[in-house]
Amino acid sequence: MAGRLPAVVIDNGTGYTKMGYAGNTEPQFIIPSCIAVKESASVNDQSMRRLGKGMDDLDFYIGDEALNQPSYAVKWPIRHGIVDDWDFMERFWEQAIFKYLRSEPEDHYFLLTEPPLNTPENREYTAEIMFESFNVPGLYIAVQAVLALAASWTSRQVGERTLTGTVIDSGDGVTHVIPVAEGYVIGSCIKHIPIAGRDITYFIQQLLREREVGIPPEQSLETAKAIKEKFCYVCPDIAKEIAKYDAEPSKWLKRFESSNSITRQEFAIDVGYERFLGPEIFFHPEFSNPDFTLPISDVVDEVIQNCPIDVRRGLYKNIVLSGGSTMFKDFGKKLQRDVKRTVGARLKVSEELSGGRIKPKPIDVM
Repeated sequence: MAGRLPAVVIDNGTGYTKMGYAGNTEPQFIIPSCIAVKESASVNDQSMRRLGKGMDDLDFYIGDEALNQPSYAVKWPIRHGIVDDWDFMERFWEQAIFKYLRSEPEDHYFLLTEPPLNTPENREYTAEIMFESFNVPGLYIAVQAVLALAASWTSRQVGERTLTGTVIDSGDGVTHVIPVAEGYVIGSCIKHIPIAGRDITYFIQQLLREREVGIPPEQSLETAKAIKEKFCYVCPDIAKEIAKYDAEPSKWLKRFESSNSITRQEFAIDVGYERFLGPEIFFHPEFSNPDFTLPISDVVDEVIQNCPIDVRRGLYKNIVLSGGSTMFKDFGKKLQRDVKRTVGARLKVSEELSGGRIKPKPIDVM
């Protein structure tokens, strides 16, 4: 039976879970990776929860429904891409399969995703839940980066299908730069960047706060998130962009309108520099994180330089962006430009060191 029905695909991320069936061009459901539970026991009392006293077996909600339950406690079982609370995760999968996808797990094979550097224990625990709780006939757990490389084939010519490339996977909670050679992740060279979608949201929230506009305090985070998703883009040069805004504010400023969720009173704010300063923290991390100052282009270059020399050209030639935080307009263009600059400068230095006798072959950065 399972062989004839399409496989179920569930991609669990820190912020959102994407799920659907194999063969579809896009997920059927994209929902927040959260669960709302009624708790009588204390929050951290694991033993009470396991006895079933902490939350009723069926009295919980997931996704957008969870966020609209004022009398329930909202939990996020995944932190930085890795499952943090298995009890909640099992409940989350239960509703995802039965209530959203409306499928019988015994009849479908399952494809789940995992972050790079996921521990073997986590993988085993996932398999244990899938086989023992849901009775699935077959399970494959794939690294998100390899799937992103395969997914990039749809936007290329048929002749260029390769599983060698560098994947920049940036979601809500974590950003990874992952080198993949012939479908195998080069685990020792993976780098993780402590900047992702949530940090951009916090940074925009902070910028708006400093301007003291009339945003209700309890809504400041979701307002910043909405502004990020609606108006933000990556600019080629900050100084020129600021000058452009100062010269013609009416042309570049955007207006964001919303209403107070409690008083229903409407408020409106002007969105200016936040539009490009938010995503800029990928290229100037020191804006929001004084402990981390390496731009994303330098991290990408460092990752590739740490890899075996025979795969480096392939890794530069196929840089794939994956995850919601790479969707800002012109993000790829600026990253490509900066990586090209770094690589070009290195080739120039090696040519100078050889006294012009050796002319290195140019490296494609795509």
